[in-house]
Amino acid sequence: MHVSRTSHRLVAAAAVATLALGLAGCGSSGGDDDDSGSSADKGSVTISGQDFSEAALMAAMYDELLDHAGYDVTVKLVKTRDVYMAKGQFPGAVDIVPEYLGGIADYLNTQAKGSNAEPVSSPDVDATLKAAQKLAAAKGITLLTPSKATDANAFFVTKKYAQANNLTDLSSLKGKSVVLAAAPDCKGRTDCAGGLEKTYGIDISKVLGLGYATDQTYQSVIKGESQLGETSTTDGSLDSQGLQLLPDDKSIQPAQNLLPAVSSSFLAKHPDVKTILDKLSAVLTTDDLVTMNGEMGNERKKPDDVAEAYLESKGLLD
Repeated sequence: MHVSRTSHRLVAAAAVATLALGLAGCGSSGGDDDDSGSSADKGSVTISGQDFSEAALMAAMYDELLDHAGYDVTVKLVKTRDVYMAKGQFPGAVDIVPEYLGGIADYLNTQAKGSNAEPVSSPDVDATLKAAQKLAAAKGITLLTPSKATDANAFFVTKKYAQANNLTDLSSLKGKSVVLAAAPDCKGRTDCAGGLEKTYGIDISKVLGLGYATDQTYQSVIKGESQLGETSTTDGSLDSQGLQLLPDDKSIQPAQNLLPAVSSSFLAKHPDVKTILDKLSAVLTTDDLVTMNGEMGNERKKPDDVAEAYLESKGLLD
């Protein structure tokens, strides 16, 4: 998926009309078979989000935590942010969504000021959060505490190429001419080819629009058709393919910390939800996401199973 993360995972809405909270249902924990030991019946809560594996994982973790706390949870995942952000959905029919800080900040900003609005996101987490909170509040949404886990656009090379050229980060590519395999809209973007050229001084001789973290992009780099490929910082498939990330040491990527977005009216009625979800944000790291994404991608584990194992390992279901 590319989905440039100023609009990372922000794709044009195809089928807002298919709603009526027929939001493609992904499941419900139901509450009837809750073996968490909690006897409290705290009412119902609906979680939505996008249906790619990492977002599904986050929704599954929210599901587990809230079910454990005594909520009757329904999870309904959709293809794009535009679907659950449609009028009457979130906030409204949907109560909680796993989000990306820079992504939701810039999305809400374009909703308020138009598609040509300058991004309000930046590498500064606090500044981005402050801007995002103001925009979210105007929509009846509360953004909870960001986790340390961040999933931003990132760039990779083969381990062989890195070793041969003594590459340790993106600055190591300064002055080198490379072909870049990336999303079709990468050229000129400050968080993609534009930033690599202007900020890092890398000569991008050509951009191959093969997609964001697609097999075509991986194979292009592996086969030497391109030297640099675009993916995310939580890509768990790189090591097994002989690939490695080059860290963004000059910070051209905006802050994309994972955090819960909650309906403000729902939160006012259920203030314990902040405490429940903040406990996850307090422990979740980027390395954790890389590991879990690898389990889903390489080992074909289901998001629900990966989520439960992680929460148990952190003592969050005790």
